[in-house]
Amino acid sequence: MPELLRVLELAGCIVTVDAMGCQKKIAKEIIEADADYVLALKGNQEKVHQEVKSFLDASLEQQKQQRPKGALVPKEAAALKSCETVEKDHGRIETRRYYQSDYLDWFADKDKWEGLRSVGMVESIRQIDGKSTLERRYYLSSLPVEVETFGRAVRGHWGVENKLHWVMDVCFREDQSRARQGYAAENLATLRRLALNLLKREKTKRRGIRGKQLNASWDHPYLLRLLGVPTEDI
Repeated sequence: MPELLRVLELAGCIVTVDAMGCQKKIAKEIIEADADYVLALKGNQEKVHQEVKSFLDASLEQQKQQRPKGALVPKEAAALKSCETVEKDHGRIETRRYYQSDYLDWFADKDKWEGLRSVGMVESIRQIDGKSTLERRYYLSSLPVEVETFGRAVRGHWGVENKLHWVMDVCFREDQSRARQGYAAENLATLRRLALNLLKREKTKRRGIRGKQLNASWDHPYLLRLLGVPTEDI
């Protein structure tokens, strides 16, 4: 990943990274490229993940507490900013609450993470057929407290996951590929993405990717159209 970051023009961008890439050297590379980062936290940074989780969960609980009028609000709760989005799709309601705080005095390792300015949390509540599930995810970020910007960065990252990796798994069965020798895996991955781009670009069929794949398998003119063969040659 450091090698990839060095060849990209990242100045002014927000780089979002899965938990596997949540590393101090990755944060340093991004900051040195004049960019910002939002790094997902999970078990690979177990101690940091637990510290951030404990702080944000406790800050949220403090923020929710009822207090007498005029009572002082703890600085942890006062620093926690939030926004909310609601999406409705195919009978599912998903409420996402984004929280971000720049209060980092509690974090002993804050100086070890280059450019660290805030921590964040996303709380996802899914309602399907009357049943609700709740999930919380935690992040380190070089962004100042601009919770709407933080929320857009997280949504953008998961948009890539949902729109690309899910399609690769379900429609192209990428995870089931057993190609291991030489450059076979890389070559096949490139071909799958070329095929996906061709399918997405084709607009005459109002179908999903899987439907267009089926059309291409039995409709030779449609397959040639996908491949860009001029209409007069079909």
